[in-house]
Amino acid sequence: MGAAAATTGAMPAINATAATINIPGIGGIDVPVPQEFDAPVQELNKQLEQALSAAPAIPPASLGTLPQVPQGGLFGNVQEHQTPAVKALDAARSKVGAQYSWGAAGPARFDCSGLVQWAYRQAGIELPRTSFEQSHVGAPVAFQNLQPGDIVITNGGGHVGIYAGDGKLLNAVQSGTPVSYTTLSPDDVVTARRVS
Repeated sequence: MGAAAATTGAMPAINATAATINIPGIGGIDVPVPQEFDAPVQELNKQLEQALSAAPAIPPASLGTLPQVPQGGLFGNVQEHQTPAVKALDAARSKVGAQYSWGAAGPARFDCSGLVQWAYRQAGIELPRTSFEQSHVGAPVAFQNLQPGDIVITNGGGHVGIYAGDGKLLNAVQSGTPVSYTTLSPDDVVTARRVS
């Protein structure tokens, strides 16, 4: 390169040498290095060789094989693995702030059972319309075993919401109060139901 540059005038010669960098598993690679850096690179190579020779060798057979990555990636498609209850909870969350209206079942206004019915419909599950009827769907769940998306019946059977986790119920409470989260205590619960 230097000779060609001198005859064509295109590029001056660079005063550099080639240093070999040893990469385990790959081998030596020649890298152009200005002369002032040649000694430090050689010293690093010596230190690397010493460290590798001092380390115990691991036979390849003991490393085993890597697990197969499932189709759809390492974590798969999260949406595919959501339960209907979690999908219903996500749908209900999208309605936080929507106005309460007795007898309404969405998509803009809701009463308590209308919100639950609408949310589960978004998850592909058809529920009955009233809180009383909804208190008989799915399987019963104890308060301490509640999971997000479970249906919770309160107020003597006259109110229903969707358990949101952390002791919160997502529900359409009453006229003048938009769809929101309220605190849930064991004393409030008439029954809780899990629909799958």
